[in-house]
Amino acid sequence: MTFVDTGAWIALFSVRDQYHEEARAIYNTLKQQRERLYSTDYVIDETVTRLRYDVNHSAAVDFLDAMEGAEEKGTVTVVAIDRSSFQEAKRLFRQYSSERLSFTDCTSFVVCQSYGISAAFAFDRHFPIMGITLLQ
Repeated sequence: MTFVDTGAWIALFSVRDQYHEEARAIYNTLKQQRERLYSTDYVIDETVTRLRYDVNHSAAVDFLDAMEGAEEKGTVTVVAIDRSSFQEAKRLFRQYSSERLSFTDCTSFVVCQSYGISAAFAFDRHFPIMGITLLQ
């Protein structure tokens, strides 16, 4: 199981992203290994918003369509942040005041912990703080 963060999704869908080629290589490896990918509704929201503003509306819609297809095929599971996860994310956010964590980062960490996910497809260097290995 691998968690996919906003930065990885953006890198895959934006050819202008500095990590685009690296993201494609990692994603292709994950596909070949038939790795089960997880993300959250917060990450999807963040990705759609960033693609809309940083690339264009069409890229954001393409991403949404790709996520729907991946969910239907069962290759990506999008976890909805429930009340319990939200509360735990608030606790983490308050606890890590010295780190520049977004609230979405905290919800991602909670999901990784809840699902026993120890690897992340991400370019966000905050995952190792929580003991989650970044794929390279």
